[in-house]
Amino acid sequence: MTTVDPDTAAPPAPGAPPASEVPSAPGAPAGSPRGATPQARPRVAGDPVKALLHRHRELCERAVDPLEIAAGLEAHGITDRTAARFRHRDVFSLAEELYARSPRGEAPAPTPAPVPAGPAAHRRFGCALLPGALAAGAAAAGQAWAGPAAVAVTVAALVWPGRAAGSRFPWLAHLLAAAVAGWAAHRYGTALAVGLALAVGPGHLLAAGFAAGARARLDASRALDDFADRARPLLFAAVGGFTAAAAGAAVVAGAPLTAAVPLALLLFLTRLLLRHGSRRGPVAAALALALIPVPAAAPAAAAALLVQAVLALSRASAHARP
Repeated sequence: MTTVDPDTAAPPAPGAPPASEVPSAPGAPAGSPRGATPQARPRVAGDPVKALLHRHRELCERAVDPLEIAAGLEAHGITDRTAARFRHRDVFSLAEELYARSPRGEAPAPTPAPVPAGPAAHRRFGCALLPGALAAGAAAAGQAWAGPAAVAVTVAALVWPGRAAGSRFPWLAHLLAAAVAGWAAHRYGTALAVGLALAVGPGHLLAAGFAAGARARLDASRALDDFADRARPLLFAAVGGFTAAAAGAAVVAGAPLTAAVPLALLLFLTRLLLRHGSRRGPVAAALALALIPVPAAAPAAAAALLVQAVLALSRASAHARP
């Protein structure tokens, strides 16, 4: 006779069959009562994102873009490791799918990307023209400090990252960029430093245009791969436009093209990566490579940093709203 603990089970109703004769639930061990809760974990559903979508339905339906969903998921403690359990490589990829599968309903339309226009943008562009004007004026006046001044203002304007989200000021990258430009000016003369300074203005315009265009493409994309396919041509257009502008600035200043253009491109890519919150390690490594006293060092460093820029700036996380 089996002893039943009165605190854990109620006596059987009159006429009810014994527990041992009650058929087990499908999948339950033989002899277990019908109402017993199985201890084994349930199988993972075929669509693991569906439960997450239901749990965060309000966030997903009122989000104006995938990055807003990503920020909400991160606020709830969902990390890239958690996203891997939902068959995604990171939180942003998971947010892209949640956004694409959420009914928009009465949600507000996505806000347009900020356009680099207005008084503040005009002031910033005016400041970007100052390095070239100062360097060219000092060189034309025959001032001995023209070269060092051109190096200083060029590095400050092209490398200064602004207020990149979650990033402190990258002192190492800034100092390495100053060392690269100073070493190049020492080797090739003041004309090269002036050429770099003259390229600051076009670099500012192209960087601002790339940032606004990438943000607009992110708002119009529904998947990370889709955004990457849209962002890469924009990046290549910005890099190509700056290369042409740097070559023109070098010709105006009388600097050798083979030295001035790779250095200007290296500084431009450094500015882009730091401004968009990229990791500083690859940037510092490329700048350190450019310090090697061989002619191929600067082109190799610029090529390496271009690869890093293609990888980093085609990610949605690089263009999150501040």
